[in-house]
Amino acid sequence: MSTTARTVLFHELGGPDVLTVEEVELPAPGPGEVLVKVAALALNRAEALFRKGAYFYQPTLPGSRNGYEAAGEVEAVGAGVTDFAPGDLVMSAANFKLSEHGVYGDRILLPESALVPRPAGVDAVTAAAVWLTYTTAYGALTVTAGMAPGDQVLITGASSGVGTAAIQVARRSGAVPIVTTRSDAKRQQLLDLGAEHVIVSEHEDVIKETRRLTGGQGADIVFDAIGGPGFRALGEAAVPNGTLVSYGWLDPRPIELPMNWPLTVHGYSDFEVTGPADARRRAAHYVNAGLADGTLRPVVAEVFDGLDRIGDAHRLMESNTHTGKIVVKP
Repeated sequence: MSTTARTVLFHELGGPDVLTVEEVELPAPGPGEVLVKVAALALNRAEALFRKGAYFYQPTLPGSRNGYEAAGEVEAVGAGVTDFAPGDLVMSAANFKLSEHGVYGDRILLPESALVPRPAGVDAVTAAAVWLTYTTAYGALTVTAGMAPGDQVLITGASSGVGTAAIQVARRSGAVPIVTTRSDAKRQQLLDLGAEHVIVSEHEDVIKETRRLTGGQGADIVFDAIGGPGFRALGEAAVPNGTLVSYGWLDPRPIELPMNWPLTVHGYSDFEVTGPADARRRAAHYVNAGLADGTLRPVVAEVFDGLDRIGDAHRLMESNTHTGKIVVKP
């Protein structure tokens, strides 16, 4: 039996106003599929880029979906589904194409492999805000860069969802987070979250300050959300044989590589830890353990009520005035 879902779609590229809420018929779950009633969904900057046609792949228009992160309850399962049953609390694993499986809606139909169990005792808003940011920080810093206790880690764009998660992931590993933000307004928030030092790029030189704060050595790991030509200079903030990880494109211009070798440079995609089943299992254990012991605490900037506020939520995200995640409750 099919069901009706209120779903956010967009039919052309553009600003937040292109997002519309429409009634969509969802078929009964087919083999390997799960129907989820959504309790909360969280925004990511990737979704604003996708809406504008600036992501690393293009939306399928007209009628593209959007959204990576949601938390909810299983309503029905298709044939062959063994990991989930009606009534189970779940989170989306953010390992799918946005046009096809985007989670902006009050009900969503996902493959079984696109879900992970929601940790016991975690509310829907927290669950919606936790998965993609923390798996990105964990995957990039721990799995890819091999972050170790005592490592000095430079985190750019630190007030974002991934940035705030990276501070906590670094602290949980015994590393030292040194972070950047554009203005003084967010300095104290970032210190309260566990940043060892905050560099305000509006009036401080990120490279000089990083080297000063590390006793002239530089950062062992640079975790960059911005990209563009500025990525080249970040090589000067790293120790010899340091590691740079690029995961975002806040600057849409082509990334320029640093020339002060020896350095290791990675372009990180979260599909590395959310795609393969074993990697996804390990990431889920990491996130769940951090939530259980309190070392991982998602920062939620604002919660909007109703899918009709999705445009307002996107406008807030693009204003860069918030710290942490933006959540919408359908």
